[in-house]
Parts: sequence; structure tokens; C-alpha cells
Amino acid sequence: MNIAVIGTGHVGLVSCVALARMGHEVVGFDVDQEKVSLLQRGVTPFHEPDLDSALHGELDGGRLRFTASASDALARASVVFICVGTPMGEDGEADLHAMEQAASQIARDANDGVIVVEKSTVPAGTAERVRTAISLEAPNLDFDVASNPEFLREGHALHDALFPDRIVVGVSSEVAASILRRVYEPITSNGALLIETDVRTAELAKHASNAFLAMKISYANALARLSERLGADVRDVIEVLGADPRIGPAFLGAGLGYGGYCLPKDVLGLERLSARVGYDFGLLREVDRVNREAMEATVEKIEDALWNLQGKRICILGLAFKAGTDDARLSPAVELARRLRDLGASVVAYDPMASANAQHEVPELDIAPDPYVAAIGAHCVVIATEWAEFRHLDLKALREAVATPILVDARNVLREDQGWAAGFAYYSMGRRPLQRHPGASDLFVLPEPAPLDAVADAAG
Repeated sequence: MNIAVIGTGHVGLVSCVALARMGHEVVGFDVDQEKVSLLQRGVTPFHEPDLDSALHGELDGGRLRFTASASDALARASVVFICVGTPMGEDGEADLHAMEQAASQIARDANDGVIVVEKSTVPAGTAERVRTAISLEAPNLDFDVASNPEFLREGHALHDALFPDRIVVGVSSEVAASILRRVYEPITSNGALLIETDVRTAELAKHASNAFLAMKISYANALARLSERLGADVRDVIEVLGADPRIGPAFLGAGLGYGGYCLPKDVLGLERLSARVGYDFGLLREVDRVNREAMEATVEKIEDALWNLQGKRICILGLAFKAGTDDARLSPAVELARRLRDLGASVVAYDPMASANAQHEVPELDIAPDPYVAAIGAHCVVIATEWAEFRHLDLKALREAVATPILVDARNVLREDQGWAAGFAYYSMGRRPLQRHPGASDLFVLPEPAPLDAVADAAG
């Protein structure tokens, strides 16, 4: 089939490559001429595993091309996927300006019979607005609008596009349903689950999925706060929870909290949408509050370890919002660096992929070429992103580089014994701090948990 994709960001570019890999003829359109020029040369503007080689393969195979001309992209398309950004506005609502622009481009240049598919994450009801916008500008155009939300994980996006755990299609006609079945037949024939529903349900399903994942993360972080007060180990608590097949272990890591382009936006977006239609979805506000609390708890942990932050040098390891990506947008690690700087500390950081993007977010941030250079003269080392390489740090070399042996593991990357065995006072999330008494080999655990009788008294 002839397919056009409007927008070549993370979702759009991965969709272009995946649809071409399925055997379709795909044209990717973007208003950014510089980005289009890069893509035409096979250069990806962001890091995503295996995407570079796959992009080259589809360009060389002639199934994929890119253009900055909407009329060129839409000239032969029978299906148009809208993959533009829908960033969060200051009021928490999704900014749908780019969706409106895409609708206008389709109205001007699309052919009769085209199926317009919104893949961007949008509030339920957006498809109807897209339909109205196109109809007002092109009243004689024969078209239909469908919803096909993406469920791609950054760092695994191409794999998720080609081997999805589910494909959700929201349609209002059998014609649209039939065409989208044909689009995805190359992978549904190999067992991919296709769920067909109405348009508004598909739109809501995406927001609901992301908000639920955020809720799991906040639940784990709330348990971390409780575990610290009771002297329990949140990692063991989570292992027990995750072993229950009704719950599962994914998205139950305690740490700095969730971030990135999707989860914060979608939690607030769904809460605002609910309020707009008269339902008080207070649970989502609490999810957001606990997430912000996780950041505060980390800052307090660093302050407690250092006593004062003024004039202290802090090494942050990891800047991406999660491992496997160079995306630093709304990254908790970047926000932590910003907060520590605002409190008077100097910050030097290292990340395997995201340093340049993080420095775009915080231009004053000092960047080091490796973890050990970043740690030179530091009064505290903070692990802020769960990169696999941080599990295998040479902690003795790191200990020799620092001015003060304090290690705050804000992602619980290390085993408890690793940090203190290398001579660090080791602080983690949801576990008590560990350190060796100076000049002795015995392990100190600080602070003591609340006495059980005090816990009983507090419980009434």
C-alpha cells in the first residue's frame, strides 16, 4: 500500500521504517527541511537501537523516502498516519496545534478515499476535531478518520513496532477497518494481536495505559518511603509483588520517579480531560504528587549525606530519562542536576548517550567523558539513570577519584554490599544507608528503623 507519515520524530520515523519493513511504499513528511535532508542521507536524528541499519535498508530497498513537501508525500497515499508532537501546555492540556496543521495539509493535498490515522497520543475526541477541520477546508473530500495509538518504548521502539504485544485500531467504518487490517496483515499473520474498537475508546486506551504505568512507578516510590521508615528493603518487597502474575515486575522500580516525553504529559493530560467532562480523577493527581515526592526524597537524601550543598561538587551518572535512549526531555536526572545547582552545588555529569541533549536542557551543566573523570574531586556520586554499564563500575577506581566517599544510588542499580565494600557510604532508595565505621571493618546501618512499639502506637 502507499502510505504517508506526517511527522518524523520518535514515533513517526520508527513508524516509517517499520511500515516499509512490512512491505509498504512509505513517504515520510516533515516541515523541518534540515531533518529531512539528514533522513534522506540515512542519518537518524536521535538514538534508537537498530534504527540506523533498518533505515538504510529501507532507503536502499526503495520502499522508503522522505520529503519536506506535503503535496509530494500525499500525492499517492491511500493511508496517512499523523505522528506529530502533542506536547504538554502550561495548563497540562495537550497542545494540538500540530494536529490541526496536519489536518489542513491533508485537506489541501490528499486524495478521495484516504484513511487518516492519528497515531499521536491525543485526548479522546480529537479524531472528531480532525474530521471537522478537514471537512471545513475540503467539504468535497471523501475520507475517514481512525485512531491507531502507538505503544512504543524508547530504547525498544523498532522491535515494538515490528513485534507488538497488541495493535489497537479505532474505526467508525468497515472500510477503514478493512484497510488497516491490510496495513498490519504482514505482522498479524505472524500472530500479533489486533484489537478493533471505536475511535474514542482507542484514543482513551493509550492515555489509560501510560497513566497506569506511571501509577505503578509511583506506587513503588511510595513503598520506598515507607520501607525506609520501617527498616524494610523495598527491592525485596517489590520482588514479592512482581512475582504475582496479576501484578508483574515491570515498572515497579523505586527511584527518582518517571519522566520523559510521555508519562508526565499523559498523566496530567488524562486528569485534565477527566475534569473537562466532569469526572474528578483524583488518583492521577496523587500519582503525580508521589512522583514529585520521589525527586524531593532524593534531594533530601543527598543533603543528609553531605550536610550542606553549598560549594559541594556532585557527580551525576546518567542524564537520559531512562537507559537505552539519548532522550533527556523531562528527565528526572536532568531535573536533579538543575535542582542541585539551584541549591548551590556544582554538578558534573556523564551519560553514554544523552549528554548533548541534557546540556541543551541545562546549558551550564559540566559534562565529563567518562564516569571516573566525572567523579574527580566529587563530594558525592549519584547514579541517576539505570544504564547497564553502571552495574559494572570499577567502584575502587571511583572511590580513589572522589573527595568524599558518598554514593547515592537513586535507581537501586547496585547491590547493597558493592558500595560499602569499596569504601563508600552507600545510600539507596527504599533501603537504609550503609557505611563502614572509619578504621573498622564492621558494617554500620543508619538510621535505625522506628521501634516496633512506636509503629504500633502510631497505628493506634
